[in-house]
Amino acid sequence: MKGLDKDGLEKFIIRALDEDIKDGDHTTLACIPVSVLGSAKLLVKANGIICGADIAKTVFEIVDPNLKVEQLIEEGSIVKYGDILFHVVGSASSILKAERLVLNLMQRMSGIATLTQKYVKAIEGTRSKVIDTRKTTPGIRAFEKYAVTVGGGANHRMGLYDMIMIKDNHIDFCGGIDKAIDAARNYLNKNNFNLKIEVETRNIEEVKMAIKNGGADRIMLDNFTPENMKPAVELIAGRFETEASGGINLDTIRSYAETGVDFISVGALTHSATAMDLSLKAEIYK
Repeated sequence: MKGLDKDGLEKFIIRALDEDIKDGDHTTLACIPVSVLGSAKLLVKANGIICGADIAKTVFEIVDPNLKVEQLIEEGSIVKYGDILFHVVGSASSILKAERLVLNLMQRMSGIATLTQKYVKAIEGTRSKVIDTRKTTPGIRAFEKYAVTVGGGANHRMGLYDMIMIKDNHIDFCGGIDKAIDAARNYLNKNNFNLKIEVETRNIEEVKMAIKNGGADRIMLDNFTPENMKPAVELIAGRFETEASGGINLDTIRSYAETGVDFISVGALTHSATAMDLSLKAEIYK
């Protein structure tokens, strides 16, 4: 997973389990003898794209390596109400300890994957790509951005460290587009960093400034209407990558894609996705 290796994933899961369990799952300790074995199935209660199954298996493994998980539906598959994603068999108390973290992650990630696919389908047949933003939940950005890719979208930068992105506040504090781009290019050269530079523009005059400067790799067209964006894209004429941004939704994304812009960033993919309804149903194992 981009932005999170195996060791990082395991550390995250351990922290998340500790947040939930602390000194014990006292309800389960009070009600369920440790010797009780059980089985459970993960039920789908909404239509969409499933995401996070491999992470769920890792949660079960960390809680109890003796739990047996049988996955029935592959990651990224289209699912419908009533589908069963997997069966898990083993210690009933272990299944209950893992239940909430498994559901929290899979519901969140599946919701993002499902919403992303709706945006991707809305622009089918155009050259544009749907990308995400940094508007993610603190601590689980890697999970959410992975879910975007499962839904058919692509990742923008992971954080402040892997791309120079000159936004309006940078431009204003720096004293203009030229000064900001030149400062960024000098910084990269001085420190021998190999990072792309993207610069935000707010109107056609700033687009012309960015083109004339020539130091950016991508020009963001922020809060342009589709009518204003098309001549800007034509003016850029493929000399730089282009990105549309700012309040774009399912109703409007097609009109932006038809301007010929390369990328369309949508914050809603991660900040407004509805969690998929999933449920873990347990029964006594015999």
